[in-house]
Amino acid sequence: MSDNPQIDPVRRSLLAGAALSTAAVALGAGTAKAQTEQRAASAPGRRTLGGLEVSELGLGVQNMHRTFHTIIPDRSDMIALIRTAFDEGITFFDCAEVYGPYECERILGEAMAPFRDQAQITTKFGFDIDPDTGAFLGVTSDPARIRAAVEGSLQRLGTDRIDLLYQHRVDPQVPIEDVAGVVRDLIDEGKVLHWGLSEMGPATLRRAHEILPVAAVQSEYSMLWRGREADILPVTQELGIGFVPFAPLGYGFLTGAIDMETSFAPADFRANTSRMAPENRAANMAFLDLARDWADRKGAKPAQIALAWLLAQGPNVVPIPGTTQMTHLRDNTAAAQVTFTEGELTELNAALDALEVRGDRAPPVVAAWSDVEAPDAG
Repeated sequence: MSDNPQIDPVRRSLLAGAALSTAAVALGAGTAKAQTEQRAASAPGRRTLGGLEVSELGLGVQNMHRTFHTIIPDRSDMIALIRTAFDEGITFFDCAEVYGPYECERILGEAMAPFRDQAQITTKFGFDIDPDTGAFLGVTSDPARIRAAVEGSLQRLGTDRIDLLYQHRVDPQVPIEDVAGVVRDLIDEGKVLHWGLSEMGPATLRRAHEILPVAAVQSEYSMLWRGREADILPVTQELGIGFVPFAPLGYGFLTGAIDMETSFAPADFRANTSRMAPENRAANMAFLDLARDWADRKGAKPAQIALAWLLAQGPNVVPIPGTTQMTHLRDNTAAAQVTFTEGELTELNAALDALEVRGDRAPPVVAAWSDVEAPDAG
């Protein structure tokens, strides 16, 4: 394939034209079976997260107010990028109130206004944010705070409903039963269509799904970090829940943009991530080398190999690469055209199995929010 393959116009029409699934399907009896059947019936270029049909690749908008490099992108450029993503076939957009905070929701809301009814948007609650200063105060899923977060997100997004609402991180003080109860009320009110969780423990996921069927979970997952294959992915496959990998390109590592000469700004998340430290980065370059080798074999780019590999992990997997650059957006979208035979995928997985990532995937303060199990209902 060429460096910038074009999206087939027939595929584009399929991506943009498919209708939204209804909340009723997600809440019906026999949910796991229904979700599996819907996933199998998805149109080309589409995938199903529980009962929500989305494009096979999404777009994360986390950095559209401020990038990891601490650069403030031009707002009009970000709006143009989101609209171009839609034109390229992406209808699934991932956001959160904490991104900005608040500003990324406003950017997404303005950008998607012309095609809101053809898009599927996500946002998240779960962090305590000072509404006046934007200061981060901790993790919270207090029921009143969930409601306030959703009302604020609806206003900033300029919409009357959220297609997929995630609990951003589990609150160790609030039973998941209480969280699900509030979300159920929001679904009954038509303000939320589907719900999900992010970076939760597997027991909490099972409890949540039993109370209120979960459409999708979100977690880090990439060729660089495959930890979820051991605990969460099997649960999602068993229960018919979608899996949405964030950081599918290893925070830029699998694109080739980071090398041994790269330095990070002090406020850059990656500056405090030990797998990016020079002593670990040198060993982890083996993952990038592997992606480059396969890119040469496939006539693609390393990032496209990384995304295509994720898409090959199962029909319930929908990566959400984020970018603020138009060329990267088009490269990412074209990754869906890269495919592997069964033999090639076995070979690539075996090569990945032989590698060991060095260092932690997140700073300690962030890692402490992951794999948390909610307390038992009192």
